[in-house]
Amino acid sequence: MKLSKLEKYFEVEKLVFNSLDLALYNVSAVVEGQEYMITDERGERIKHHNLLALQQRFQNVKAKKQVVRQSSAYDEMIGGPVKGSNEMEVSLGDNKLY
Repeated sequence: MKLSKLEKYFEVEKLVFNSLDLALYNVSAVVEGQEYMITDERGERIKHHNLLALQQRFQNVKAKKQVVRQSSAYDEMIGGPVKGSNEMEVSLGDNKLY
């Protein structure tokens, strides 16, 4: 879903900043129970190394809540058994620090 389309919604359920690697994030949004990756006008996923810069770019999106989501590959890296999802979501406020 393009960012310009997302900004037109009255309110989205959740804005998710996905932590990919060290300080790299991309963004998805939950709209009417479906999760969509957010893209720019060229159709490329929006990503950034600075979480505050992403919050600034999404300041016109009205979201009920914002979260940072991270999945760890730790179990896989140490050769442990697959335990299912180890995804973690942490609530994130927009303090407009940008």
